[in-house]
Amino acid sequence: MKRKLNDDATMDGIMRETPAAVRVVLQHGMLCVGCPIASFHTVSDAAREHDLDEDQLRRDLEAAIDAGGSA
Repeated sequence: MKRKLNDDATMDGIMRETPAAVRVVLQHGMLCVGCPIASFHTVSDAAREHDLDEDQLRRDLEAAIDAGGSA
């Protein structure tokens, strides 16, 4: 399966391009919405920083992208 999220995509960029991703971020207990670091953190960075399963976070974000538009 092809990855939908570019490894360089930032959390801020993902949320701006796919507003449905905001819900995923919040459901994972992350406070990336409005965070000044979100424009620098990739999905990998955010998962590591918040001690989350990166693969699960990616799957959830990709599902939101599929449901809500582009990435």
